[in-house]
Amino acid sequence: MKAKLRDSLQLGIYKVINPFVRGLIKIGLTPNAVTTIGLILNIGVAVIFVLGAEKSNRGDMSYVGWGGALVLFAGLFDMLDGQVARLGNMSSKFGALYDSVLDRYSEMIMFLGICYYLVAHHYFLSSLFAFIALIGSMMVSYTRARAEGLGVECKGGLMQRPERVVTIGVFAIACGIAGHFIGGDYKIYLPGISFHVFETMSIFTMPITLMALLTNITAVKRLQEAKRGLEAQEKAERTIGNKAALIVGFTLVFGLLGINNSVMAQDPSPITFPVPKDISNQLFYLQRDPNTNTIIYQLNVDKRGKVNADNPVNVFWMRYDDKGEKKELSYIQRKFAYGILTKNMGNGQFELRFTSHKKLPMYLNKSEADKRYHVYATINKKKLQIERIFLRIEGGSFWLPNVKYVEIKGYDAKEPSKLLIERIKI
Repeated sequence: MKAKLRDSLQLGIYKVINPFVRGLIKIGLTPNAVTTIGLILNIGVAVIFVLGAEKSNRGDMSYVGWGGALVLFAGLFDMLDGQVARLGNMSSKFGALYDSVLDRYSEMIMFLGICYYLVAHHYFLSSLFAFIALIGSMMVSYTRARAEGLGVECKGGLMQRPERVVTIGVFAIACGIAGHFIGGDYKIYLPGISFHVFETMSIFTMPITLMALLTNITAVKRLQEAKRGLEAQEKAERTIGNKAALIVGFTLVFGLLGINNSVMAQDPSPITFPVPKDISNQLFYLQRDPNTNTIIYQLNVDKRGKVNADNPVNVFWMRYDDKGEKKELSYIQRKFAYGILTKNMGNGQFELRFTSHKKLPMYLNKSEADKRYHVYATINKKKLQIERIFLRIEGGSFWLPNVKYVEIKGYDAKEPSKLLIERIKI
């Protein structure tokens, strides 16, 4: 429920900011530039809090309010950089890394300013909780990054970065406004208690205290989630044992390609599949029941257009069932199902084989007709330039799906204008 609400809010915000995003793209602003602007703004947040510590008195909440306003404005750039990358088709692995690294710098710099302000005005206990909140924030992000590096998705939790930014920004602004109307030294006492239980600054520090608790709870929960995922992964690997015996994805399909004849399958999928668009250097793509999520095989080239000889093919998901999100393959998918093994044959030609079935050779080389790279394979004694592979699955289980047929769509290598569709019944 929480995830759906969060996604709905995010989509609503995207609708509002998308015109602005398109404007940024038109003026040539890159995602990395937007990320850098976000970092600079967060440095500005720290500067405001430091100035508040040095130039204001304990009862002056104006610096807290202005700092909170800049926190929210800087947080907007966290959303803008991703949208600029998506709408401008400028997504890159380095961009994702750059965004993550600068987000961590931004958060640490922001908390540095907050802690400095609180210590300078003798809110020592609150400064301690702010530091604990910083630790929790870093561990929330690190736990996810480390888990995903090991092939396990880990996204849950109560205090992810957007929630942290909004919490600090909104309550800092509220504190600044309250300080203007009721005074920065306003306090509430309860009968029989010698110390105050609330003061104006509490509007800002109490949410930070709660954040200190929730961020660390989130980090622990993510660690537990990652533990379950890794244990399941290890169990699956033990179950798989010999990769050649793995019956998943292509193993079922291509293991039978050499011994079956083409048939005109009369059992189309009930799903309407999208055709991937605007993906640069796409070689071919794979789709299968029971959803529209698509695996893209993309030529890996550098800025000069030269093929990466060590890793000529990028493989990733376009998760159309998840708002078209681009996502890397998991460890098991990459190592045992949809990943590609490559061998440099020299002269710009590469041999490709699926990790799930090494007996089917494919070849990546430049076509004489259009001077572009394509992937070729011989299917039923016909050499095809592969465009799409489709697995028709109906029932079965994850490890033993009921694959009814495989369809390979492509062009005749001898007559590039001739479209061929080979359907192999399983």
